[in-house]
Amino acid sequence: MSELHLDPTKRHEFVLLFDVKDGNPNGDPDAGNMPRVDPETMQGIVTDVALKRKVRDYVTLVKQNADGYRIFIQSESALNALIEEAAQAIGTEKNSKRPNKDLQAEMLRRYYDIRMFGAVLTTGDYNAGQVRGPLQFTFARSLDPVLPLELTITRKARTTEERMESGETEMGKKPLVPYGLYRAHGFYNPFLAGGWVSRDDLALFWEALQHLFDFDRSASRGEMHVRGLCIFSHENPKGNAPAHKLFELIRINRKTGVEAPRCFNDYTVEIGLPPSGVTLTCLVDPRKG
Repeated sequence: MSELHLDPTKRHEFVLLFDVKDGNPNGDPDAGNMPRVDPETMQGIVTDVALKRKVRDYVTLVKQNADGYRIFIQSESALNALIEEAAQAIGTEKNSKRPNKDLQAEMLRRYYDIRMFGAVLTTGDYNAGQVRGPLQFTFARSLDPVLPLELTITRKARTTEERMESGETEMGKKPLVPYGLYRAHGFYNPFLAGGWVSRDDLALFWEALQHLFDFDRSASRGEMHVRGLCIFSHENPKGNAPAHKLFELIRINRKTGVEAPRCFNDYTVEIGLPPSGVTLTCLVDPRKG
């Protein structure tokens, strides 16, 4: 297998396919945590933020906050405190007006997600500027309309003595979609890597995408699996073909006679040959089911 997809000096685009069965892949807090949908087409949506969160969580799991692989966007520590910690480590004085390049370099060295996705580092007394990350996702969108459901569930246990005496059953709601196959596109721009992204960084990113849901199981998400990860790598850092033309090479259609897809095998996948100067690497081949 070619390792061009690990070269941080080259341009890459990728297609990520994943499905959900009897679960909620990405709840909308403005809609009672119902699965996100496009109201015009009823296609399901999973945000880029949700996908990046799973990558961050995977890196935390496998690297255990090792030096150079910490995660900046997290809920355990205030972001300004993390910037201040890095500033004090390199002996930088407070200055919220002018970005400090040395501090920015230290933040890039420490935090994997800043190197890959970028971050705004201007929010406190120590100004590390703004980093534009080389990696970006689109929203994931289901290939077919999904049917958001809200099932009522009950439990035998009671939370209070009053409910124990009244005998009232406690009830709740469980939002889900019966099935959806989602497709997201992604882009790696080598000109925004700034010399900070390594082959190991890219390898870890592709690894995280392959195992996106393996260590993120929950009762609310049902069954979620990565069904395809196909990477287009360009010999020329500026690119050898337009991204949209490469994405069009991966064609997914419902099988004849299938009206309401309920599994990945209800679809067929065809992949065309990439043009000259572009190498296709399928780390998860969707044609193999």
